[in-house]
Amino acid sequence: MRYHRLVYLLLVSLLYGQAAPPTPPAAPPAGATSPAQNASAPTPPPTPPEVKPDDPVVTIKGFCADPSQQGDSCQTVISRAQFDRLADALQPNMSPPIRRQLATRYASALRMSAVAEKRGLDKTPAFEEKMRFARLQILAQSLSVALQEDSNKISDEDIADYYKKNEANYEQATLMRIFIPRAKQITTVPAKPAAAATGAKTTAKSTTKPAAPAQPTEAQKKASEEAMTKLATTIRARAAKGEDTDTLQKEAFAAAGMPSNAVNTKMEKVRRNTLPPDQQSVMDLKPGEVSQVIDQPNGGHYIYKMVSKETLALDAVSPEIKRTLSSQRYRDAIQGFQNTSDVQLNEAYFGPARNPMMPPPRGVRPQQPIEHNPAEDNKDKDNDNDKN
Repeated sequence: MRYHRLVYLLLVSLLYGQAAPPTPPAAPPAGATSPAQNASAPTPPPTPPEVKPDDPVVTIKGFCADPSQQGDSCQTVISRAQFDRLADALQPNMSPPIRRQLATRYASALRMSAVAEKRGLDKTPAFEEKMRFARLQILAQSLSVALQEDSNKISDEDIADYYKKNEANYEQATLMRIFIPRAKQITTVPAKPAAAATGAKTTAKSTTKPAAPAQPTEAQKKASEEAMTKLATTIRARAAKGEDTDTLQKEAFAAAGMPSNAVNTKMEKVRRNTLPPDQQSVMDLKPGEVSQVIDQPNGGHYIYKMVSKETLALDAVSPEIKRTLSSQRYRDAIQGFQNTSDVQLNEAYFGPARNPMMPPPRGVRPQQPIEHNPAEDNKDKDNDNDKN
């Protein structure tokens, strides 16, 4: 069962104390302004009463551990301090809506668990096995949280050292980018419909569907791609001479048969890691320089011109570096536990391993997360009774 689902059924939650009714306003002294004159001044909301650590926050009436207690004396009370310890263990900084939801679920779960213990459901082998498995999951999650806390301990020296070794990653540039489509739009003439059979009658309204456009031939495709490749070389040379990149972009799209698709060529605040891997070398250009034509087999041709470039200061990127180092350290720490290469499974029992991207066999539903199912508790109890 999932950790949170299990613990939610076992924990206590906070009920908010109702705010005391506001005190009636005192009569204004002589000479004071009337309420009508102060109508525009907003009335501050009443301050909620302070809930002290020993104050009750959850009270369950009619339910108590001592069966001899009756009436109003039979109740279960949970203080704020008790709830705070439990809530912080489950989820630090738990939001008020979740606290209230937990409180309502706790009252029901507490009554049900008491009846379950009377029926001996906590003595079944299935219950013990579920508790053992839940303990493993809680311990594993606790270790994960501890490793995350350890990985967040990044010193200023660590940040400065990482910045120095990866200073190129913190360059920020303004670029002009021209994109030349890989091929032209090829316009083909629809094939003529076949002639009608001899003797066939013609009607005023023909039911013959228009013929589909003919597909471009391989020779046409090749010629189209070669023309755009040659155009990319020409545009690159013109850009290097200082021609306007937006004008060159429009010409490229017009030559490709897509005049309405031209876009603005200016790119601001570009970082090396925001570019595709095969285009990151353009960050090495000096202001005013133009890159060579960068070909992408499934895309088109790209040409970059460096406008300006600066290196971001260490203070500006320190939070980013801290997140990067923290993520790397946590990934390195948890990787050994998640490695399954040394885990051997009996395929005669589990069946052969399958690609997770492949659909399950016919008639087999996809595996769902293990969750608590109250119906299974009853089934386990019935099975144990049958064995007895």
